[in-house]
Amino acid sequence: MAIEKVREYFRQYGMEDKILEFDVSSATVDLAAKAVGVEGARICKTLSFKTPEGGCILIETAGDGKIDNRKFKDTFGFKAKMLTAEEVVEFTGHAIGGVCAFAIERDDVKAYTDVSLKRFETVFPACGSSNSAIELTCDQLYEYSHAEGWIDVCKLPEAAE
Repeated sequence: MAIEKVREYFRQYGMEDKILEFDVSSATVDLAAKAVGVEGARICKTLSFKTPEGGCILIETAGDGKIDNRKFKDTFGFKAKMLTAEEVVEFTGHAIGGVCAFAIERDDVKAYTDVSLKRFETVFPACGSSNSAIELTCDQLYEYSHAEGWIDVCKLPEAAE
């Protein structure tokens, strides 16, 4: 199971006991927010995209963030094209609903962390299953996911006036 791989991965940081497992699904931002007990924006969703070279880019973003296609293309030099569910498992080892940038074993998968997360002290990414999460600071998320860099490729909902 992917969650066991992630638990083993976090053992090197002494963080394996920090993984939360829920009796309910946390497969979507809304479900994860309910399971954790926080606003949806603090859920770190990990989105996966194909690269022209046949690899994969993972973008860790705030739960309320949406990919801005112009910013994506300006940052990476190609159009955003998400992976299929099967490709996500192939590249990450994690099924949709539990995708994270932890315990990735392929060299052609690169993770990036979006600045939309920096609004929060801590965020909650999944841990390889559709009923798990871990609370991390943004710096921990960046470090543990071996991010290539902080990027700005998301748009956030307009604040209610």
